Amino acid sequence: MRRVVLSLIMLLCCGVMVNAQNIQLHYDFGNNIYDELGGRAKLTTTVEMFKPDKWGSTFFFVDMDYAKNEVASAYWEIARELKFWKAPVSIHVEYDGGINYIKDSYLGGVTYTYNNSDFSKGFSVSAMYKYIHSNESPSNFQLTGTWYLNFGKGMFSFTGFADFWREKHTDMNGNKHEFVFLAEPQFWFNFNALKKVNDKFNLSVGTEWEISSNFALMNGWYWNPTLALKWTFN
Repeated sequence: MRRVVLSLIMLLCCGVMVNAQNIQLHYDFGNNIYDELGGRAKLTTTVEMFKPDKWGSTFFFVDMDYAKNEVASAYWEIARELKFWKAPVSIHVEYDGGINYIKDSYLGGVTYTYNNSDFSKGFSVSAMYKYIHSNESPSNFQLTGTWYLNFGKGMFSFTGFADFWREKHTDMNGNKHEFVFLAEPQFWFNFNALKKVNDKFNLSVGTEWEISSNFALMNGWYWNPTLALKWTFN
């Protein structure tokens, strides 16, 4: 898992003030599908926080991968949306960083956002400059798309993001690459939408599909699904 969609930021861009925090637990099936990913961590936790204010919003999350009885890798990302106007365009600044193969990255650009009238669905598109510290070619670009769709009277949620960026790197087999694609669609069933369940029982069960090309140390296309639980605090 790298990150979860920033769909709440899209709501902010249209003037809707929402606070949200959640924690997720994912069981990853990637090492059961691909022999070469036998060392891939099976458990990942994700902690997210979204906080709006009158100058925009702040979003961050932390991913931690677990192998046996220890943390095998970690990744964190923090993003700031700046918006002082009503148009559906905001200024985006971001920092990404972690351990192992992950290098510090600094991003800046603009985001266009669309939401329908009842905020049951929407999307955003961001174009950004990306500076990757210690990379042989540090100046790069990134294109990001996010989406969300709530349906079935709030019982189901389909969210996700897709990133495409330039980053010169070498995979586990010594092959060199310049471009990376990563998408992580998520599908959730929300228990509090059931009639006999308390509205404050914010447990969801679902799945995330990591679909990637030349991501991290991997060579070519991979599909890594998970089984996941999520608790949302509000």
